[in-house]
Amino acid sequence: MTHSSRPAADTLLELAAALDASDPLGAHLDAFAPAPGVTAYLDGNSLGRPLRDIPERLAAFARDDWGTRLIRSWDEQWMALPMELGDRIGALTLGAAPGQTVVADSTSVLIYKLMRAALAHDSSRTELVIETGNFPTDRFLAEGVAAETGATIRWIEPDPVHGVQVSDVEAVLSDRTALVSLSHVDYRSGALADMPAITTAAHGAGALMMWDLCHSAGVVPMQLDEWGVDLAVGCTYKYLNGGPGSPAFAYLRHSLQGVLRQPIQGWWSAADIFAMGPEYVPAGDIRQLLSGTPPVTSMLAMQGMLDLIEQASIDAVRAKSESLTDLAVRAHDELLAPLGVRLLSPRDAALRGGHVTIGHPDFRAVTQRLWADGIIPDFRFPDGIRLGLSPLSTSFVETVTGVIAVRDALESHER
Repeated sequence: MTHSSRPAADTLLELAAALDASDPLGAHLDAFAPAPGVTAYLDGNSLGRPLRDIPERLAAFARDDWGTRLIRSWDEQWMALPMELGDRIGALTLGAAPGQTVVADSTSVLIYKLMRAALAHDSSRTELVIETGNFPTDRFLAEGVAAETGATIRWIEPDPVHGVQVSDVEAVLSDRTALVSLSHVDYRSGALADMPAITTAAHGAGALMMWDLCHSAGVVPMQLDEWGVDLAVGCTYKYLNGGPGSPAFAYLRHSLQGVLRQPIQGWWSAADIFAMGPEYVPAGDIRQLLSGTPPVTSMLAMQGMLDLIEQASIDAVRAKSESLTDLAVRAHDELLAPLGVRLLSPRDAALRGGHVTIGHPDFRAVTQRLWADGIIPDFRFPDGIRLGLSPLSTSFVETVTGVIAVRDALESHER
């Protein structure tokens, strides 16, 4: 530790302690299960922490809903669960009216369903717009769908820190654009896209607009209905704390239900699930996005987190998120920038999501040391560390402690 950085670190810790003491959401920290040996968990944007009551929720499910009610639980509660959970996610985090959000499948499968349906909607429109820096799954699926349909991909090359801008999208739109598919929050830099303006631009060209909400659902408020979004997909294991492999959700606005036709025609999306008839007739509502039997067990954990978000409000979650990331940026400036660490996220909290990315050539080795010491950030190739700050489970002191640990590990590595 350098002599000059010690007072700065102490001052930051004092500030963080004061922010924790006045944090209106601080009481929710105790709702999460402790992780022995972990001093700072800064990867909530990859995998959210479990709630303390998860063991009892799982035990009650095995004992009662499954163990006692057995197959009767399908009629009593499970049949409606994908739509009911979808409506809760829609109301609490998406600004979506009931009947437009459903929980099912993985993010990849749902993106494929919606991309494929959008590309088949209008045969005169044969272009798919996506950015080169989007998450690999989104890009890989776009390439696969284009190969299946004969569509052409129009690639956007955005600024790596500030992400896709409205002007980037407008430059590639035409009367051939079928779908624009972008991430609301850049998984690398945390840059927050201007969802309403970009959606309006896509519609101005007559195209459909789809958003990947994996890094924004549960931490950034949005208004999908008000902003005219057509389609959206998000995961539930990040800020919705559904656990590893928890299912994704899809949003399809009312006016497109029964109009777009998704390609995986399973029995759960049939108009009459139990008719067992010779022909497939799709449901005319949001259930049309389902395919096979929903993963009921994997839907359990997220329900407690939705309760917490309802108690706190998504606006309060966002306010704390901005404060946490602002503190992380300040800690970077004072402790890490002197060591050559680059800030790879927007400085303005209004322009970023729930994580801050920093860069240094030695960060791969530094991350390995941090993990061994119980400091858990997220390494991203080639040289980035993401500080994922989930507001309901992350304290201000934990945030500063993590940044101090990054500094100490980097200084140790350089010696």
